[in-house]
Amino acid sequence: MSDRDDQLVGEFPLIPKQERAQLKRDLLLKSGHALFILKGYEHTTAKEIAAHAGVATGTFYRYFSDKRQLLMSLLEDQIEMLMPPEPKWGGSDPESTLAALLESHDKRLKEMGLQRLLPELLAKDTEFAQVLASGKRKIFTRILTGLKLAYDKGITWKDLDLNTVTWSLMTLAEHAPEKMKQCGIQTDYHEVAKVICRLIFPPEVIKKLRSDETLPEEE
Repeated sequence: MSDRDDQLVGEFPLIPKQERAQLKRDLLLKSGHALFILKGYEHTTAKEIAAHAGVATGTFYRYFSDKRQLLMSLLEDQIEMLMPPEPKWGGSDPESTLAALLESHDKRLKEMGLQRLLPELLAKDTEFAQVLASGKRKIFTRILTGLKLAYDKGITWKDLDLNTVTWSLMTLAEHAPEKMKQCGIQTDYHEVAKVICRLIFPPEVIKKLRSDETLPEEE
């Protein structure tokens, strides 16, 4: 692997305006995506991405300064998709609603495949780690805001520390897909949602919400 490939440096590239150039760039992105998932980031080179895309290595460097720039381009519009989902507490049956949200999030992660690269990237690329941490802080703030609205409506436990609940919710949601690897048991998102909702709502509130007495819409 060349020194150029091994350096995690670079900025987001400019997107070409000509249709033919856009097609080549998209082909390189698809090839990079496939090889990063198959081989891992560290063991994939720009030369291999170019060969997989059926273009010369020089063509790769016409669109990307290095493989890190290509990876950042793949992730640029998908950072939030890697984040734990943001629940809404304004409707009926919060357990079922949250379970569906978690299942949908898990499906998106599996389709992307790029979350498998995160441990490798976070250990080596401090800039990317900062971007991811910033994204998590934004999601944390949005989830906390939603919990505060629910608290102000009087439907949560009154003795909750909402920051701790938000952190717990994000931790459970983020690591739920790893249950099979850690416990040998398939993740049941309805059970995960049940745990989260019981952290937040007294049993009588969940029962009331299930009776289709929906809450006022959040502003």
